[in-house]
Amino acid sequence: LSTMKNLGVEKICGSVISTAPLLDGESRWDRILKHNDEALTLRDYYGGFYVPGFHVHPNYVGQSKDEIDRMYDCGVKIVGELVPYMDGYDKYDSPQLDEIVKYAANKGMILSLHTTPDEDDLDSFVEKHQDVTIIAAHPGEINSLLRHIARLKKFSNYYLDISGTGIMRYAMLKRLVDEVGADRILYGSDYPTCNPSAFLGSVLLDDLLDKNEKEMILSKNAERLLGNALK
Repeated sequence: LSTMKNLGVEKICGSVISTAPLLDGESRWDRILKHNDEALTLRDYYGGFYVPGFHVHPNYVGQSKDEIDRMYDCGVKIVGELVPYMDGYDKYDSPQLDEIVKYAANKGMILSLHTTPDEDDLDSFVEKHQDVTIIAAHPGEINSLLRHIARLKKFSNYYLDISGTGIMRYAMLKRLVDEVGADRILYGSDYPTCNPSAFLGSVLLDDLLDKNEKEMILSKNAERLLGNALK
């Protein structure tokens, strides 16, 4: 809390996830429910400073739908950030996840997802779900960035946050803004894996961006997309 507030961050968004092995007798779905409950607890503990996301799983379609209903009733609007390799599945483009995402979309939820190494898988998934607001995390290096740019140009529902790898490359953010507009890019840090000050500085201190572009990336775009979820 002190780290973020000292940097001027007013809201944080994300989900709870762990690399720890499953306990004896613990199912993958048990772990997901535990993490989702922790996210709600953190929201209450931090008094609205933390905006929670929650996890679903393609191997648990019925349970995921029930969890969407539960989270909807709790006022949670963000599904994810989904991180397949940490939750025991390897792709987005599956009938099971399609069904779950469509159900969440009917509730007006936003989907946040970790960029996958399988670019074709992500292309196919996004094309199927053009009625869902999708925020992808991590620009990556140049080849990944170019694929993000292609998706951003093709699909108006697709957004990119600047967290994780890639943004340290000079003029990468400017390239994104020039290609697709500042209204499609959101601030992110991948905290606590990454130092949030580096990502904040990559926007605030970027001599290639103007004041309005910086404001859009740091706050206005999130306010527009998340709306009441930020209150």
